[in-house]
Amino acid sequence: MKIKLLIVAFFVLQFTMAQDKPNVLFIAIDDLNDYVSCMNGPLSVPTPNIDRLAKQGTLFENAHCQAPICGPSRASIMTGLYPSTSGNYLQVNDKSIKKASRPASESIFMPDYFEQFGYKTMAVGKIYHGGDAAGTFKEYGGYHNWDGLRPEKRVNYDPARLPHKVGRTMTDWGAYPEHDSIVGDYKIAKWAVDKLSKKHNKPFFLGVGFNKPHVPWHVPQKWYDMFPLENIKTPPYKKDDLDDISLMAQKVAEAPMMPTTEELIKWGQWKEVIQAYSACIAFVDAQVGKVLDALENSEYANNTIIVLWSDHGYHLGEKNRVAKQALWERDTRTVLVIKEVNQMKGKQCHAPVGLIDMYPTLVDMCNLPSLNQLEGNSIKDLVIKPKTKWENPTLCFYGEGNVVVRSKRYRLTQYEDQSLELYDMKKDPNEWHNLANNKKYQKIIKKLQENIPKEWTPLSEYSTYDFNDYFRAKSKKQIKY
Repeated sequence: MKIKLLIVAFFVLQFTMAQDKPNVLFIAIDDLNDYVSCMNGPLSVPTPNIDRLAKQGTLFENAHCQAPICGPSRASIMTGLYPSTSGNYLQVNDKSIKKASRPASESIFMPDYFEQFGYKTMAVGKIYHGGDAAGTFKEYGGYHNWDGLRPEKRVNYDPARLPHKVGRTMTDWGAYPEHDSIVGDYKIAKWAVDKLSKKHNKPFFLGVGFNKPHVPWHVPQKWYDMFPLENIKTPPYKKDDLDDISLMAQKVAEAPMMPTTEELIKWGQWKEVIQAYSACIAFVDAQVGKVLDALENSEYANNTIIVLWSDHGYHLGEKNRVAKQALWERDTRTVLVIKEVNQMKGKQCHAPVGLIDMYPTLVDMCNLPSLNQLEGNSIKDLVIKPKTKWENPTLCFYGEGNVVVRSKRYRLTQYEDQSLELYDMKKDPNEWHNLANNKKYQKIIKKLQENIPKEWTPLSEYSTYDFNDYFRAKSKKQIKY
């Protein structure tokens, strides 16, 4: 009898402790760059709902991904490991993330860790590259992302029709389908709203992964109508921008199946691409708004941490490219907003942080035991006091041997052949003037290089990529998109 009472008492205590923990609303947006209106990107697309959250929480204006493509970026977020530690540098199936290396195999996925401390984990849409193909959430509402998003025939772009293009891409643009309800993100928002309206007897970790503005850029016409072509502006572009960088840098960033800026200018389609991307941003912002409204109108409004992030950025004409898949600012800079429980005053933080910092930060903010595997830093202090002294740069990787070190002011990129790019982001936000060979900056370069890993885990045989000749040669297998 005493044993039974002790068991009951234990579970009552665990339940009581669990109820004292905050909930987590974890909102992911795919391929969203810094064009959102609350940031200082080169273009400003109205995003009233993301802005609303930024005005209540802390907006990190110098936040960066750890890889400029979906798979390794999300693997890094969910394991808390840099690609240089895990070996997941390139695209990777959810089920193969832990097969990459010993550190990866010993890692604990973020939802699994929260479950260990009484959390109910739920997710819908794209959290990992494959949604949640690895089955790490207790309840998963489906991927949804490709439902109804592609017409039978391409509208504006198909590399298969252009003899000089190599490779495949879903890149295309044009108004489609007719109704919002057909688009996957609409269904994702609906699922999340439903979960927020239900009673949960445990603290919850709710992941909501939106797909837009990932290609193809198809949303209903009404979203396009918000951005008349005559009002569209294009981002800064310098035709000879790449003349002062190495051949290796150009090879790494090559996007042979994607449209170039020069081609879009020739075709008269550059503004159409900006319009399409903007329409997709507006659409996904509206879906974010539904989820935020549901939380505000729920019983969980005063006990939920909100994190909103995008997995990487995207070029829309800068540097003669329309793609992610590179190590420049527009590819790695991302949207990151963290709102602590009951925070209602917006703050801005200019310290360099990474998406890898989200895992340790949430562990810290939810008062869970620290986890040794996590290579990021808790930025809880920056959430509360954005001007807290911060000496840590953040790192981004694109393949083994290629890395960015981003400090508050400078951006150093080192490629596997040791060629360099250095930009003063205060004076040269467009990265038009490579300072790597300037004698005045050699001390700065050496200081930044101190942050580059001395040892690199080899590329995982399960992490593959046939995007261009450089990565095709690196990959041990090839995947199709």
